[in-house]
Amino acid sequence: MRYSTKLSDALHILAFLSMGAGQRITSARIAESVKTNPAYIRQLMAALKSAGMITSSQGQANAGLTRRPDEITVLDVYRAIEGNKPLLHWDIDTNPECGVGIYVQLSIADVYQEIQQAAEQKMQTITLQDILDRYGKKLDELEQKSERDLTP
Repeated sequence: MRYSTKLSDALHILAFLSMGAGQRITSARIAESVKTNPAYIRQLMAALKSAGMITSSQGQANAGLTRRPDEITVLDVYRAIEGNKPLLHWDIDTNPECGVGIYVQLSIADVYQEIQQAAEQKMQTITLQDILDRYGKKLDELEQKSERDLTP
């Protein structure tokens, strides 16, 4: 089963727009970075626009953030892209005549709900700015490593 990368792709789009503020950024350029097709990027951007996180005009390469990166949480982006879709999914197609099949799945659903609540609380504390800051640190670490590797 393939898992969804919509959240990470949407965060990638927002980071790309934030770092390229003031530049002409096309869906094709973002798609190249995400390694996907421009139609998929436009679909995600439409959801982000509907959620009020970006501005964009059809056929124009002028998308931008409507809020500062420190005002956009991972939960905001998740809700914009996935709505109320849960992170984890329990199996609802078990044998209805088997008590174990029914009650184990209902118990798993309870646990998954607890995990969902904890994840959402954490997602609410992480902003796009936090991701951009980590990006910067990773670039710095890479540069430092490269410099060490070049030093005889």
